[in-house]
Amino acid sequence: MALVKMKDILTKAEQENYGVGAFSIANMEMVMGAIKAAEELRSPLILQIAEVRLKHSPIHMIGPLMVAAAKEANVPVAVHFDHGMTIEKIKQTLEIGFSSVMYDGSHHPLEENIRNTKEVVKLAKQYGATVEAEIGRVGGSEDGSEDIEISLTSVEEAKRFAEETNVDALAIAIGNAHGMYKGNPNLRLDRLQEIDQQVDIPLVLHGGSGISAEDFKKCIQHGIRKINVATATFNSVMNTVNKSVEAAAYADYFIFHQDVIHAAYENVKHHMQIFGSCNRV
Repeated sequence: MALVKMKDILTKAEQENYGVGAFSIANMEMVMGAIKAAEELRSPLILQIAEVRLKHSPIHMIGPLMVAAAKEANVPVAVHFDHGMTIEKIKQTLEIGFSSVMYDGSHHPLEENIRNTKEVVKLAKQYGATVEAEIGRVGGSEDGSEDIEISLTSVEEAKRFAEETNVDALAIAIGNAHGMYKGNPNLRLDRLQEIDQQVDIPLVLHGGSGISAEDFKKCIQHGIRKINVATATFNSVMNTVNKSVEAAAYADYFIFHQDVIHAAYENVKHHMQIFGSCNRV
């Protein structure tokens, strides 16, 4: 199976009406945990890292690790660069071997977002890679450093954007937000349904941490195929480590190592079961 294009994973999900988790990672142990869950459940997997996280996990180190892990997996794994902000970093990830990239021009006016996205599509085509983009603005920021206000995706703009850019997947804003939600998420499923009827490519839901299993399933019914999960995995790792330390300080580094792997594995497994991607390989 090994390293595949994200487009191939999402096309199958579209045909069979399920969602695929795109799990943000920060280290080798989290990669190992995610792949362990995918192999056990026979589920496709999208491994990803966002540009804002590279100050913690430099791309020249974490990128080759992600690609190598995908190549050795016995299920389909796409390696995705999430929320790419600069052409330079997007190109670097493509050179490393990422099979998918996202250009996030959602903070730009529509015309500029379209123009820049088309350049990324042209670049990625040279590497045979999938391209995701965003229209509208998902709340919050990927690293939690900004409290960005949600700007719902316009149906008309989403349709125009998809047609003019030829992207492979489109991230939309329907009340979703990065990080953990303050209160219960208020997702505009009516807007999602309208966009799904007008846009003929897989749709992407960012800000998956904190959304209920019921709402995930409703989103999948209305065209969401890629679902991003980051904070929930990071929190699972922190909670596991904190509980272990409260019980007794680590006396062996490799017990800590295994705890991080297991915490990532448990969270990825939990979400895959909700998304309906198990036994799809």
